[in-house]
Formats: sequence, C-alpha cells, structure tokens
Amino acid sequence: MVARLALDGPIGPAAAEYFDDASQRAVADGAVAIVLRLDTPGGLDESMRQIIASMLACKLPVLVYVAPGGARAASAGTYILYAGQIAAMAPATHLGAATPIQLGGTTPMPDAADKPAAATSSMEGRPAEGDDAESHKTLNDSIAYIRSLAQLRGRNAPWAEQAVRGAATLTASEAAQQHVIDFVATDVADLLARADGRRVQVNGRTVTLQLKGATVRDYVPGARTHFLAVITNPTIAYLLLLGGIFGLLLEALHPGAMLPGIVGGICLLVGLYALQLLPVNYAGLALMALGVALLVAEAVNPGVGALGAGGLVSFVIGSVMLMNTGVPGYGVDLGVIGGLATGAAALLGLIVWLVLRSRRAHQVNGDVAMLMESGELLEPVGAGGEAWAMVRGERWRVRCESALPAGARVRVVRRQGLLLWIEPV
Repeated sequence: MVARLALDGPIGPAAAEYFDDASQRAVADGAVAIVLRLDTPGGLDESMRQIIASMLACKLPVLVYVAPGGARAASAGTYILYAGQIAAMAPATHLGAATPIQLGGTTPMPDAADKPAAATSSMEGRPAEGDDAESHKTLNDSIAYIRSLAQLRGRNAPWAEQAVRGAATLTASEAAQQHVIDFVATDVADLLARADGRRVQVNGRTVTLQLKGATVRDYVPGARTHFLAVITNPTIAYLLLLGGIFGLLLEALHPGAMLPGIVGGICLLVGLYALQLLPVNYAGLALMALGVALLVAEAVNPGVGALGAGGLVSFVIGSVMLMNTGVPGYGVDLGVIGGLATGAAALLGLIVWLVLRSRRAHQVNGDVAMLMESGELLEPVGAGGEAWAMVRGERWRVRCESALPAGARVRVVRRQGLLLWIEPV
C-alpha cells in the first residue's frame, strides 16, 4: 500500500503538522512509500524546514509529485521537491523562484544571476560593501540548504542555487532534461510504474522500490489540522485578534453582559495562538494596539476627532505592516483592512458630527433652558404680584412687574428657585 498526501496552497504550520501526522500514520499502517502531491506558490521558511526534516527522518521513501497539470512547486515547494527520494512532475507544471523573502523587506538578488556566491562577497565571506548583511545571510543560508538537498539526492545543485539566487524557473520537461527531477509522470499510476525498481536512500540504508501495481490510500488532514489551517490564515487571525479586543472592551464598558467578555476572551487567546505561529511584525502589532486605544479614547471622550483620526491612521498602518511578508497567502487581505478602516472612519465622522450638533443645540434643561421660554397666565396678576402660569406644559408660580389679565402670553426672564419672573410678550 502507498500512502498519498496532498499539500495544496501556501506552506504553513498546518501543512507541516499535516505531513508529520500523516507520515507517522502511514508508517503505522504498513505503507511501503509516500506519494506527496504538491501544488504550492511557496510559504513560510520555518514550516518548509519542518516538512523537510520530517521527510528526511521518515522511515518510508517519499515520492514528491508536482500535479495536476498547471500546478507548481514554487519557492518553498522547490526545496520540498529536492528533498524527496523521488522527484517527479506532471506535464504542464513548473518549479523554481525559490529566493527567500524576509519579513519587512525583500532579499536583494545579484545583478548577474549566473555569478557564484563568492562574487557577491569578500574573500572573508562578508557581504559586499553597501549590501544588507542580514539579507545576504538569509540568502546564503538558503543556497547552502538547497545545495545540501541536491547533493543528498544527486540532483542538479548549480540550478538549485540559481533558483534561490536568481529566481530561476523550469517547466517539467526542462527540469527532467537538466536532472532537477527524476522524470515526468502523467498520473500517480505512471509515477509508481516509473519509480518501481529504483534504488533510493532512506535513513542511511539503500531501499529498492517495489511500487508497480501497489494500491493507493489517501490520507486527508484531520480535524485539528483543519482547525489550525483556518486560524493560521492571516486574515482570520487578524479578525480573531480584533474580535477579542473589542469583545473585552464591550465587557469593560458594560460590566455583567458576560457574552462579549467570554467570546472576546476566547477570540483573543485563539488569535494570539495563531499569531505566534505566523511571522508577525511586532511594530505593526504595537501600532494596531495604539490605534485601537486612541479610537476607544475618542469614543469615550468625544472631541474634535484628533484622537480618532490619529488612531485610525495608526490602526491602518499597523494592519498593513502586521504580516507583510511578501509570501503568497501570508498577508492580511487588504480588502478586509480597507473595509474595517472605512467603517471606523464612518463611525468617527458620526461621533464628531454628533458632538458638533450637540454644541449648537438649544439647551433643554436647567436655569438657562428656562430663560426666554414663553407661557400663558392661568389667572390675572397685579403689578409686582404673583400668580400661576403654564410654562412648557407645567404649572409655575410667577411674578410680574406689571398687571396682566388671565390668558396673557408671557416670557420668562429670570428664575429664582421655584419662582419665575416674567414679562409680557
């Protein structure tokens, strides 16, 4: 029996856990080999290295197969393809473009892709003057890593270096011609037939593959892996983080509501767990926290919008910076950020408008509100005397300097406790 695994989409923590778990189950079930079907635009370096470490430690030979037609093994996928005991591709597939991309910037490539590593550094192995040392360390480490895999499997090491250094790519037929892969296979049955009888190294021992006519069993991701794949989606992790923050804020503003606090706490913890698995830019996270704090301060103590505007700008910049890795599938969706920013801006504008309107509004209570209010005398009043009048729908004791008949319209000019001073309108 041959175990078939599938890595589709970006390589991340969920993919690494899936391969490790499924390969162990395949060994326990008595499989003779693993077929790893691959279709990926790339992914996270740490997750890629975890998968390759599991492949190298696996007791079964791993046949990496880029399929179906139109699939690719780009970036991290190229390393995984090189790590397999057998590397094969379906027609109309391609691989390459394995230049590492760092968080917060890109790794510079030499002007001439065909220059050896020494051409971009001094004799002592230090980066050439003016180049970024950290980027060169990452680049050279990636080159050494893929060359070691190529040498382990006896594949084209110079081209592997060019895939990293110069983002070189190859089609399936070109890869077979240049000995980057072992062969081109039309489907899994063809893959097994072509691999049958080949001698490969598995954990330091030579194994002859006996695969022709073997049954194939699919190993699908479990519930935990599915859950991990969902929460480690950068956009989902981002929304969980925000949901947790605002849930706890609602609970703080409305103590005893319970539900916002419970849901917010769960979302925040799950979001933080997901973020620690992802390449987070902590400067972006700090800007987001500052932005949320300023927006809340504006909502609690409304002003002219200065705090809110600053918070909105900080929040948007932090959101864009949060996971801006350049790795396909590992950035927060800009549409989500834009939608949240638009909603926050609309809410901020509404708060400012309400504040300005309240400042222009006529006061409806207190002594100031009574001044210049009009009413009607309920009984005649003599000069300097007191009587009853209806003002704002209420009976008030009033005093007037001049005599007025019952039913006369009057205006309030002063208030003294429960006594209003009036004059004729």
